[in-house]
Amino acid sequence: MDYAKVLREHFGYDTFRSIQEDIIRSIGSGQDTLGLMPTGGGKSITFQVPALAQPGTCIVVTPLIALMKDQVSKLRERGIKATAIYSGMSRDSIVAALDNCILGGYKFLYISPERLASEIFVTKLRRMQISFITVDESHCISQWGYDFRPSYLAIAEIRKLLPETPILALTATATPEVVRDIQARLLFRKENVFRMSFERKNLNYIVRSTENKDAEMLHILNSVAGSAIVYVRNRDKTRDIAKFLIQHGISAAYYHAGIDSRDKDKRQHQWTDGETRVMVATNAFGMGIDKPDVRMVIHYEMPDSPEAYYQEAGRAGRDGLTAYAVLLYTPDDKRRLSRRVSDNYPEKAFITSIYERLGYYYQMAVGDGEGCRYDFDLNEFCRAYRTPLIQTESALRLLSQAGYIHYEEEDEHTSRLRFIVTRDELYRRYDISATSDQVIRTLLRIYSGVFSDFVYIDEKYISEVSGIALEPLFESLLGLSRARIIQYIPRRTCPSVTFVRHRLDTSRIIITPAVYESRRDSYAQRIEAMKEYVLAENECRSRILLRYFGEHEALPCLVCDNCRKQRTSTLTETNYNAYKETIYKLLSDKQPHSLEELYNLRIGSTQLKQLLQRLIEEEKITLHDGKIKRTD
Repeated sequence: MDYAKVLREHFGYDTFRSIQEDIIRSIGSGQDTLGLMPTGGGKSITFQVPALAQPGTCIVVTPLIALMKDQVSKLRERGIKATAIYSGMSRDSIVAALDNCILGGYKFLYISPERLASEIFVTKLRRMQISFITVDESHCISQWGYDFRPSYLAIAEIRKLLPETPILALTATATPEVVRDIQARLLFRKENVFRMSFERKNLNYIVRSTENKDAEMLHILNSVAGSAIVYVRNRDKTRDIAKFLIQHGISAAYYHAGIDSRDKDKRQHQWTDGETRVMVATNAFGMGIDKPDVRMVIHYEMPDSPEAYYQEAGRAGRDGLTAYAVLLYTPDDKRRLSRRVSDNYPEKAFITSIYERLGYYYQMAVGDGEGCRYDFDLNEFCRAYRTPLIQTESALRLLSQAGYIHYEEEDEHTSRLRFIVTRDELYRRYDISATSDQVIRTLLRIYSGVFSDFVYIDEKYISEVSGIALEPLFESLLGLSRARIIQYIPRRTCPSVTFVRHRLDTSRIIITPAVYESRRDSYAQRIEAMKEYVLAENECRSRILLRYFGEHEALPCLVCDNCRKQRTSTLTETNYNAYKETIYKLLSDKQPHSLEELYNLRIGSTQLKQLLQRLIEEEKITLHDGKIKRTD
C-alpha cells in the first residue's frame, strides 16, 4: 500500500513523522494497535491516511465535540467526506448521517462515546462496511487513567459486534499500567504498542515559588513575548485574572465550560488569530486547539496529576521553537492539593444522599425515570439542598461511574429554528433585507419541515451554502427572530443529568471499591507524584515527568530550572548516576573515545568535568592522550 502517496495527495506532506508510518502500516495490515504520541505528535494522520487507503468507513470515537466538528470541517475542506454524531443532534439528522455511511457516502464517522450504545447506532452499524475503529483519548477507557469516562466502556461492546474489525487506540498520556489496561479493555488480540518519547526538547519546565502569584505571572508575561495560556482551576478566577492582565496592558480573554458556545468560539478564534495574547482558562480549554506558536503555558495553580500537567503544558511550543511551561507555587498549595482527595472522593453516605436529592429535585418516584435526561443547574441544586459545590459535582461523577446516572458537565444543544409565519405570509407581510432574504432562501433549500416544527441547523453549513459570513448570518437570524418571522434558539452548552436506570431506593445504591476505593487511592498517588515534581530541587523536571510515563533512560534536559541551577553547581548523586549511565553506554564497546564525543553528550561542561574526575578517581575509566576508556 502506497501510504506516502495518500499523504502527499490529501495532506500535502512529503514524509511521515516519527512513528506515524509504523502505526499506519500496523493498523493497515489489520492489527490492533496502540499509539502513544505526545501532544502535537500528529495523531490524526495515523488514522486518516490508512482509512483513505482502503474501502469502508473509519469510525472515530472521541469525547470532544468541538474537536470532531473541527476535524470534520477540515476533512471536508480537503474534499474528503466525513460526518459526526454527538449529543444534541435530532434523530432525523443522526439517521441521515448513518444511512449515508451505510451507502458508502462517508470515509469518516466521528462519534461521541455516549452515542455508541444507542439502539439506532447499533442497528445501523450492522449494515456498514467498517475499515477500522479509532479510539482517540483512549486513556479514558482505563479506570486507572486520570480521565476515566464510563461511556468509553461501550467500545468493547461494539468490538464484540465487529470481532474482525481492528482497533487503533491513540493517547498522549498513559502510564505503563494504563497502557496495559487500554489493550485489555479494548480486547486487543495481542499486545501491540508503538511509542514516541514524551520528551519535549524545546520545552523549558520551570517551577516558581512565590508569595505573590499575580506579580510573578505579570513579570513572566512581560519578560517573554508571544502567545500564552494561563490555567486556573476556578471559573470565577479566569475572569478575575483576565481582568487583572488587561488592567496591566496585556490583552487577555477568559474561557471555561460555562460560557456560551458562540462566545467560546469567538474567544478561541481571537486568541488563535493573535488578536488576544493570553487565554486564561480552566482545563475546559485546550483539547484539540491548533496553535503551534504558543510560547508559554503558566499554571497559576497546581494540577492534580502529572498527566494533566504534561498535556496542558505541552500546548506550548508545538512549532519546535523554545517555549516555557511555568508552574507557580506557594507553600500553601501543597495543603490545598492534599485536600483535593477528600473533595473528589467525598464520603459514600454523602454520595448516596446526592442521588436521593436528585430524585426529589426532579420529582421522580422510585421505579421511574429510566432514560430520562434533564438540564442541570449545579449552583441551583447546591443552593436548594445546601451542599458544597465541589463535593456535589464529585458525587455526581462517581454516581456516573457507578452506572446510576450519566452526568455531562458540558452537554451541547444544537441550534434549532422554525418559521412562525406561513410560507404565503413570508414575503407578503414583511419587508426583508437582501441578506435576510438570502438566509431564508438557503434555509428553505437545505431544511425541510421548517414551517411545521423545529429543525436542528448548522450555522457554519448555512454560511458555506449561502456565502454569508458567520457573524452577519447570526445577526440576520436574530433579526428574523425579533421580527417574529422565525423562532431561533442558538446552540448552547449546559450540564445535564440522565438517569441510566430507573430510580432506586437509596438503600440499594452501592458504590463499589472499583469505583471508589481503588480510584481514590490511584488519585492520591497521582497527587503525590505531582508534589514530587513541584518540590524537586535538584533533579531534572523533564526526567521526573518522563520517568512517570515509564521512560527510565531519559537524560537531563539541561534547560529546566533545576538543570540550569545544576549546570553551575556541585554534581548531585542523582545526576552522577544518570550521567554515569550515559557515559557507560557510549563506552560500552570498550574502545577509546575522544573527549569531544563526551562533550557532545547533553551534560553541562562544569558537571562533566566533575563527573570525569570522580570516575577516574574511582578507577571506572582511564584518560590517556585525550582518549577515554572503560576499565571494567
